[in-house]
Amino acid sequence: MRSNIVWAVIVDGRRLRVLERQIATGPWLELAAEATEHANPPSRKLGTDRPGRVHESVGSARHAVEPRQDLHEAAEAAFAREVAKRLEQAASADRFARLVLVAPPAFLGRLRPALGAQARQRLAGTFNRDLTHAPTQDIVERLAAEGLPESPVA
Repeated sequence: MRSNIVWAVIVDGRRLRVLERQIATGPWLELAAEATEHANPPSRKLGTDRPGRVHESVGSARHAVEPRQDLHEAAEAAFAREVAKRLEQAASADRFARLVLVAPPAFLGRLRPALGAQARQRLAGTFNRDLTHAPTQDIVERLAAEGLPESPVA
């Protein structure tokens, strides 16, 4: 087991970045092989058809039927499940011992419940910020200011 490796996963609804370092010693290095860009256009570009229409039960009025789920949000939720699956596979392969998640609050709310048991067990902390477009040095400074990653649980 690589008990001395920490991963900082910086993610939002479109982009995934992974930083790695030795626990409390080495510099943070960005793992380009783990980076992912996910195309998630706005809802108006995903659904081009007019919404369905229904007749009023009394009279001749007609109303548009709203979709059950926003297409943009559905794509973002699917991306969160994909990221969680990749993190679970990496945890199963012992690629890291501690995990820090950095994401906007809404995406964290989708990602946390999707994490598998092994990834959840290695979770050292979360940071509610969208830093996917920030330079690596800024991310490192913000993680240090927040005290992340927290010390491993004994």
